[in-house]
Amino acid sequence: MTVAAPQPSDSPTDPVVRTAAGAVRGTREGNVAVFRGIPFAEPPVGPLRFAAPRAVRAWDGEREAVGFGPPPPQAGFFGMDGRAREAAGHDWLTVNVWSPDPGPGAGLPVMVWIQGGGYVIGMSGLPEYDGGRLAGEGGVVLVTFNYRVGVEGFAQIEGAPANRGLLDQVAALEWVRDNIRAFGGDPDRVTVFGQSAGAGSVAALMAMGRARGLFHRAVAQSVPGTFFSPELAADIAVACAAELGLRPTTADLSAVDPIRLSGAGDALTAKLAQRVERWGRPAHRQIPFAPVVDGDVLPATPWRALADGAGRGIPLIAGHTRHEHRLFGLIDGTLGQVTEEQASEALRMYAPGPDGPRRYREAYPSSDPNELYELVHGDWLFRMPSLHLAHAQLAGGGRAHLYELTWPAPGMGGALGACHGLDVPLVFGNPDVGQAAGLIGDDPAREAETLSAHLRTAWTAFATHGDPGWPAYDTTRRLTQLFDTQPVLAPYPEERSRVLWEHHVFPALPLTDR
Repeated sequence: MTVAAPQPSDSPTDPVVRTAAGAVRGTREGNVAVFRGIPFAEPPVGPLRFAAPRAVRAWDGEREAVGFGPPPPQAGFFGMDGRAREAAGHDWLTVNVWSPDPGPGAGLPVMVWIQGGGYVIGMSGLPEYDGGRLAGEGGVVLVTFNYRVGVEGFAQIEGAPANRGLLDQVAALEWVRDNIRAFGGDPDRVTVFGQSAGAGSVAALMAMGRARGLFHRAVAQSVPGTFFSPELAADIAVACAAELGLRPTTADLSAVDPIRLSGAGDALTAKLAQRVERWGRPAHRQIPFAPVVDGDVLPATPWRALADGAGRGIPLIAGHTRHEHRLFGLIDGTLGQVTEEQASEALRMYAPGPDGPRRYREAYPSSDPNELYELVHGDWLFRMPSLHLAHAQLAGGGRAHLYELTWPAPGMGGALGACHGLDVPLVFGNPDVGQAAGLIGDDPAREAETLSAHLRTAWTAFATHGDPGWPAYDTTRRLTQLFDTQPVLAPYPEERSRVLWEHHVFPALPLTDR
């Protein structure tokens, strides 16, 4: 589903804001002013292909800011590659702003959204990310933006900086620092929030010296535990470039059409299951790209960096959904169809430690193969990385608030429960639009609206005052906000999994012979 961009009205009441690069004219939509497709960096093509983002050049006159910028090249999941092919131009690096009070004196808190998509898909123009309700009802200035994904953003390419997608995010935050006051925002009250790969990006930004001072609070929704070592990333890049008969260098790849290069990433993904012995769990899960712990752009994993104090001055909300893996089970056809052999293989591959499979079965003695398979995948992918991020923040002297989304959504006959991604339409207050609407159902229930209000209130209160409305997490009481139609404060409910993973360290994933 796509939403047509509003057309310029040339109305004298259309909001006009002057940025550092030039003036932009937006639109009025309800009680907010909206500006779409403002470039925050030069198009990363031609001589700038695979380079760190370069500041956008100034323009004369007023620039229409009424339509989303074109998305970067996308992997072939959920038709996202088609959307990228249909878009005109290479202005991939653009921001969008929703403001209830545009003007330099408003001083409103700012929320900057980083979308997910496994580091291979993602675009800010999806309808579920429309910020009108969150900004208008929450009294915040909301910013969304595009960043490079897949090969363009995260492949380890010789002659190019690592983690270009993360560098794009830093550039977007620098744009916010330099321009958001003109849109009514306070550059000293910026909260970054993201889900899935967006949450991994939030965690990475907390670990990055380049991002220091660009944001002041952070929300990480379903943090993935996948960060690559340079050796693993380089080996994957060799295989990806080989799909085109090339080497993973800027000299070889810069002249390749971006859509064709993205297709090489898709071809590699289709073959990942053949590389499990060399690439291990990322190949087993078909994860070809992730942030690389290169020692420069990303000096350490987020868990190590936060434990060492990198996020000490940045209050954090971290959490996950209860049934993180069910959506992926639906996608790959394993939901409700897992055999004992598949469950045993999943436990062998993902349970922590040599005795992990035995300990999982002892901890969950009544669980059938479907439940064991779902638990160990969900724990490795999102639940335990999110919990451990909160623990690392505490170990480094910082503050963290923990939550779990427990509401079983009625979509798909209730089969997906509180699945991965369910929080996104609820946080934005858009439960009836976009791809995520199917999780909730075509006719959103009243409880979805109630829960959405709870989440939006908590997130905007945190952005405004630093307090989401429940106590900070500690390792004694382990108090966690459980989000259902009636939120409840309780000790962390996934205690058995917490104990199983208590001593696990989420390292940069190595090149392996497993």
